[in-house]
Amino acid sequence: MADVEKVVIIGSGPAGWTGAIYAARASLQPLVLAGDGLNRDRMPGGQLMWTSEVENFPGFAHGIDGKKMMGVLQQQAERFGTRVKAHYVLRVDLSKRPFTIWHANELSGDEEVVTTAQAIIISTGASANYLGLPSERQFENNGVSACAVCDGALPRFRNSPLVVVGGGDSAVEEATYLTKFASKVYLVHRREALRASRIMTQRALENEKIVPVWNTVLDEIVGTEAEGVTGVRTRNLQTQETGLIEARGMFAAIGHTPNTKFLAGQVELDDKNYVVLKDGGRSLTSVEGVFAAGDCADFTYRQAITAAGMGCRAALDAERFLAEKGVH
Repeated sequence: MADVEKVVIIGSGPAGWTGAIYAARASLQPLVLAGDGLNRDRMPGGQLMWTSEVENFPGFAHGIDGKKMMGVLQQQAERFGTRVKAHYVLRVDLSKRPFTIWHANELSGDEEVVTTAQAIIISTGASANYLGLPSERQFENNGVSACAVCDGALPRFRNSPLVVVGGGDSAVEEATYLTKFASKVYLVHRREALRASRIMTQRALENEKIVPVWNTVLDEIVGTEAEGVTGVRTRNLQTQETGLIEARGMFAAIGHTPNTKFLAGQVELDDKNYVVLKDGGRSLTSVEGVFAAGDCADFTYRQAITAAGMGCRAALDAERFLAEKGVH
């Protein structure tokens, strides 16, 4: 039987790599199950692999490409002895320690691999929800985004009209944030009233830069490879009338889905399937020895820097836990 791992880290975004750096420097020889390249929720590096320029992570004065940034973090983790497998997790058994993890790599057609671990750090992130239009994928990172805070200040969006799709608090927050940079923000919502809280709705409707577009959906995002997004085709759900809004960007603000399906029934999740953290500011989950970090446990901030901080916290908590159990 294979040796039991001290720490297995599931996921390889900022939270996972930061956790790996701290765990490796503590001589815990962490194993990172990084995901594979077939699907968004299995992509090594997480959401930042779909981001062309990261400008709000400390240490990169002129910004850095998301893929390059994840590569740098991986190299730093490996420098201290982190081992990495490009595998995604199929299922886990957290009912007893050592915990059991079944994982595989679809790209190479590997069969299931079974790994046991004394501690686990879950850092699988959350996937932004998109509309599902073919043109969305076509213009991803070329005018299509799901994070205004991440991308709104990029030069391509400044002093230009932008579109935000959604009607909840997140959509209103995104639209309001984008008014700092855009000439105008069209807030496209499929109903005739926003679902956001009253105070946020009031602020949005009173903002002269925000133009609500009611009872409307997007049918297509238009543009060119050279220019990126130049507009969106719309359809009024009541009249079926179609139209075109000229815009340099489209921001999907219809929520996120945490990548936690494999944890169902194994660890406590909230009603939106985010991992529930215990004991205030720590990374403890409902299962002793299982820790969580990053967007899979954070529906509020969802930033690379907050995920990295949570990864540090999880590794320190895991180190203390293992020391208490006599694992060194």
